[in-house]
Amino acid sequence: MPPAAASQTTAIVVGSGLAGLSAASQLIARNVPVRLLERGAKPGGNSIKASSGINGAPTKYQSILDDAFFSDTIKSAGKAMLFSTQHRESLISTLTNSSKDAIEWLVQEKGIDLSKVSIMGGHTFPRTHRGAGQTPPGFAITSTLLKSLKESPLFRLQTSCTVTKVLQSGHRVTGVEYIGEDGSSQELLGPVIFASGGFGGDAEGLLAQYRPDLKGYPSTNDPRPGTQPLLAAVGAQLIDMEHVQVHPTGFVDPTSPSSPLKFLAAEVLRGDGGILLSKGRRFFNELETREEVTNAITANPPDLESPKQWSVQLVLDQGVYEATKSHVDFYVFKGLMKKVTISDLPSGALGEISRYCKFVRGEETDSFGRTQFAHWSLKEPTPDSVVYVGFVTPVVHFTMGGVAINDQAEVLKKGDERVEGLWAAGEVTGGVHGANRLGGSSLLECVVFGRIAGDQCVEYVNGQKN
Repeated sequence: MPPAAASQTTAIVVGSGLAGLSAASQLIARNVPVRLLERGAKPGGNSIKASSGINGAPTKYQSILDDAFFSDTIKSAGKAMLFSTQHRESLISTLTNSSKDAIEWLVQEKGIDLSKVSIMGGHTFPRTHRGAGQTPPGFAITSTLLKSLKESPLFRLQTSCTVTKVLQSGHRVTGVEYIGEDGSSQELLGPVIFASGGFGGDAEGLLAQYRPDLKGYPSTNDPRPGTQPLLAAVGAQLIDMEHVQVHPTGFVDPTSPSSPLKFLAAEVLRGDGGILLSKGRRFFNELETREEVTNAITANPPDLESPKQWSVQLVLDQGVYEATKSHVDFYVFKGLMKKVTISDLPSGALGEISRYCKFVRGEETDSFGRTQFAHWSLKEPTPDSVVYVGFVTPVVHFTMGGVAINDQAEVLKKGDERVEGLWAAGEVTGGVHGANRLGGSSLLECVVFGRIAGDQCVEYVNGQKN
């Protein structure tokens, strides 16, 4: 691939998840060359594994007049809203108000199928989009953007590259230092967009520093250092670093139950009607926020200390299976779920499922407050009724904290002064989700703030030319 002309300023994007790809797409669309540095051997980051979907309201697929997306996000953010309230509300307003445009960009400009809409925990209305086919939304979106970018001569992707320093001249960021695939240290000059992800896999570093109470928890993240300190070294303010989301449902692999790395059980499984059983009993509303469901599970002593794990069964009936078939078939293939009958579940499960079916039929009110049952179709359960089941446990999943940004994705110092020449988007940032992220908003955050970062970087490059 030919290099960009020497007279052109090259924008540097660090991280090839959805935030980085969204930023790069905006830059390339406006003829700014991009060098994308990815520390992994393959591009896509955690975005490529996202399986529940991307939030958006209102959209062509979401016919409900949804005026609650902003308030649902505020509620989910919890206690963090008590400080920096105006700043947080500005970020959340940008996130939710831009969601329609984000979905339209992916559907209309990029040709991605997002025609199926589901509800997830903490949401008032269904607004989480994914495709109707077998391909998980994270993979569908990231692979499509990556394919499009690779078709441009202005785009260059380098994998197995670890950024070690952000370069500055005075108060302006001028590039990065990185170690390449061959082990050599190199400099790359240009304005920088950081989209390098969170620190959920940094168990011995940032996670241990800010959340030592989570020591011993399994995680859905590969073990690697967080990059927030690189940005703090050039003056970036860190915010919400103590707010780490523990997802209530990570699969316990029966072939390797003590592995600290878990595969996420997508929230859509509960959103589309699935239930959680502990010793054959439901114990909470499955559609509450991730934080609340996690707290309900961890209120009891763990069943295993290393890693710290609880034995909870995720149960789906045939109707939920049909609605989430692309997910469940994959989980069954991986050995994380299996098709059984209710008689194979713990004692008492039949009675518990029978009660749940009465809630679904509207004959009784769920004492846990669940009112939406989506695709649950089982009416009169028997011991021979078919269900799909897997064991799940809370897992460290997402870090809400990171570098502070404004609604233009500019990285901020203390006092909210911007760091010139530096933007950030995605999980490397903090402030957007507060103390708890709504399911489906991680991909949305990546698209919204990734595109904003790309657009702002374009204006910066053009300003330098002028």
